[in-house]
Amino acid sequence: MSDKGAKGERTDASGSFIQEFMEKRGFKVIFYEVISDDLEIIVEKLAQVCDEMHPDLILTSGGTGFSARDNTPEATLEVVNKIVPGIPEAIRYYGLQITPQAMLSRAVAGIRGKTLIVNLPGSVKGVRESLEPILKPLLHGLDILKANSSECGQE
Repeated sequence: MSDKGAKGERTDASGSFIQEFMEKRGFKVIFYEVISDDLEIIVEKLAQVCDEMHPDLILTSGGTGFSARDNTPEATLEVVNKIVPGIPEAIRYYGLQITPQAMLSRAVAGIRGKTLIVNLPGSVKGVRESLEPILKPLLHGLDILKANSSECGQE
């Protein structure tokens, strides 16, 4: 999410990094778009991608801070049917080991249908530091969501 990125005034380095990071770990990226920070546009796009493309996972980047135009968490909460607070809590926890500014993230995560949506920061550094610690449990959660697994207590 980026007003400047959507206008072509800024390169979306974090979105490109997400694609590369996930593809290296076996994920297939089926959709990518830079959109403005406008609340209604984010809500519409998230709902459309979930309902029409049915991805397992949507990773957003940007719009999670204190700026007046940072609307990604609010849009995500409007779209999801279930919240998953542990994911952003873990991201903030790990981030706090690196920088105290991690506590300023308002990122959320939730489920719409069979799609998990996770908000990530808008910087490459923030995305890397967010994805690395959550990837393994995230994979397990996606298996549960897609009914490929039902055992959470297994080693």
